[in-house]
Amino acid sequence: MRARPGLSSRLARWLYSLAIYLLSPLIWWRVWREWAPTHPRLERLGLIRASGDRPRLWLHAASVGEVVTATSLIRALLDDHPDHDLVVTTMTATGAERVRQTFGDRVSHHFLPLDFPGSARRFIARLNPRLAIITETELWPNLLATCRRRNVPVVVANGRLSAGAFRLYQRFGALSRGMLETISWIGAKSPVDAERFISLGAPAARVAVTGALKFDLDVDDATRQASRRLRASWGGRPVWIAGSTHPGEDEQVLAAHAALRRHIPDALLILVPRHPQRFDEVYARCLDAGEQVLRLSAKPTLTDATTLLLGDTMGDLMRLYGCADVAFVGGSLTPIGGHNLLEPAALGVAVVSGPHLDNLREIADTLAQSDARIEVGDGRSLGEILVALLGDDERRHALGEAGRAVVAANRGALARTREQVAALLNDS
Repeated sequence: MRARPGLSSRLARWLYSLAIYLLSPLIWWRVWREWAPTHPRLERLGLIRASGDRPRLWLHAASVGEVVTATSLIRALLDDHPDHDLVVTTMTATGAERVRQTFGDRVSHHFLPLDFPGSARRFIARLNPRLAIITETELWPNLLATCRRRNVPVVVANGRLSAGAFRLYQRFGALSRGMLETISWIGAKSPVDAERFISLGAPAARVAVTGALKFDLDVDDATRQASRRLRASWGGRPVWIAGSTHPGEDEQVLAAHAALRRHIPDALLILVPRHPQRFDEVYARCLDAGEQVLRLSAKPTLTDATTLLLGDTMGDLMRLYGCADVAFVGGSLTPIGGHNLLEPAALGVAVVSGPHLDNLREIADTLAQSDARIEVGDGRSLGEILVALLGDDERRHALGEAGRAVVAANRGALARTREQVAALLNDS
């Protein structure tokens, strides 16, 4: 006899909860490091302050990348719903810091609780949101089930499912179906993402293709002006940036810079590692490579002898992209999956990446098809393309303007998401 879908989903969630209880020592050890002095670790068990009298909206952005993507949406929510308090949750401490730097006290922040049933119940009961918005696709079964029991509508904004994530969700079909049936609306980044959500059990009527929220990137005038001031202080030397680099990429970036400087001796590299815990390690690597390196955190005054500026601060990547003539976006020379190509593109900076772009394949292909991105395979080819671009103003400017045009032409996900949030709030 075939089990009823509802029963199967409940059983799957019970087994899932049992598994995370058994794994709780390992899980707790992993999140113990993701901590900020302003937040008690017991937030991970749903022990947050109870909500006040004002209604609340809740948005979850797992880490720095998701916070950056959601920035335009967060600003829109603050503008659209001034009578609501906005609470942003993250999983990582770096994400929390990015929220603080970007929004200050305009939003509240908590760490997302671990997905134990009791933690989920406490968190939702104390937060008491009118609506929940999950950016990207970090879906937690017990949190979603609690939202359903308490009649909290859930929106997935900028929803995506990579091929790997899709296969993983398929392996746990009943659990996936149970989660997706609870979601009120999914704004998928692409038709492929939409098809995957529906295949896993999301009702087709609740899934819409909105495009990528990243295209609605908001570069404010203050950031642009800060970039211009900083760049002007360095004189007229050529500048390129390697943003969000990972282990295995730094060496290739440094090799490319050495090759570039053999052709253009006064070229300056801005190197920005993805994770702050690597700042000291990468600084030492730069010194070992013979670079004359200064650290941004020291607020240095660059001289003609400076060959490399290490971006070892949080929240400054957009400002540093705006200082560059060419931007290499990391996480792409090693199989990480790539990082946000649209940040430099929105600024009109020529974009270069490696081939490993599984996390943003549609965006990468859109840029490439519009002659707005150049792909390289290793540090040697990166050095060659830097020499070519920094020696050819016309080609470099055309690449940058094509990127800017792609960003402008693909905006729209933000407007559709705002409309859906407003509709659900009106219905609730």
